[in-house]
Amino acid sequence: MSDANQDVIFERKGPVAWLTFNRPEARNAMTFAMYEEIVRVCDEIEQDPDIRVLVLTGAGEKAFVAGTDINQFKTFTNPEHAIDYESRIDRVVTRLETVKRPTIAMIQGYAVGGGAALAMACDMRIVAPNAKFGVPISRTLGNTLSTNGYARAINLIGPARTKEMIYTAKMIDAEDAQRIGLVNEIVEPDRLREHVQEVAEQIAANAPITIQVCKESVRYVLEQTMPPKNEELLLRAYMSEDFKEGVNAFLEKRKPEWKGR
Repeated sequence: MSDANQDVIFERKGPVAWLTFNRPEARNAMTFAMYEEIVRVCDEIEQDPDIRVLVLTGAGEKAFVAGTDINQFKTFTNPEHAIDYESRIDRVVTRLETVKRPTIAMIQGYAVGGGAALAMACDMRIVAPNAKFGVPISRTLGNTLSTNGYARAINLIGPARTKEMIYTAKMIDAEDAQRIGLVNEIVEPDRLREHVQEVAEQIAANAPITIQVCKESVRYVLEQTMPPKNEELLLRAYMSEDFKEGVNAFLEKRKPEWKGR
């Protein structure tokens, strides 16, 4: 089963569904339509009891997802645009996080920004040695994560590592990601897809209700630390002169000049 929207390909391999982000020429950067496909696929697989596991991956070897397509930020001119964008992304990421199936992110290359958020929303991350994670917004755009985005990162790698990731804008390579608990396994590229399918089939063979209850119980525990939305913090970043400069500099392929206002 494949999807008509070729920026996102949906297919079945036995009890395992594969969702592939298919813009390799743009390092699989996400458009709003691609984000909406994630929601549609989550809705669809919950209606099919024969699908037991969902795998997400990116086309090609250079990226899982290299964030949101930055061209879409050029239209941000008022507070509602920023709030609507973060609410929209939060809705998509939360839908992925709460889908009633175990999820695996299979990652080669970059999982950056929105790509890192999608990867962190999955239950497991199995990666190639060239995988790199990061949210380099303090170097590139000058925007921010939502408070839910920060909470997801903190739940996986802790507050100090989350701050380090944002403050330094450095990429986390596969070995460091595994060391800090962000990655479950590192597998050589020639074996990666086959191995992920094998792991997914192993999960699919186990008791689905037990797995679903485990997933929801873990989420329930983590939700006790989830913060309320804080739109003031969001707008402080998105309505700043620095954010406009960050977007323009990114699209013009130059280094931004931060003013702190």
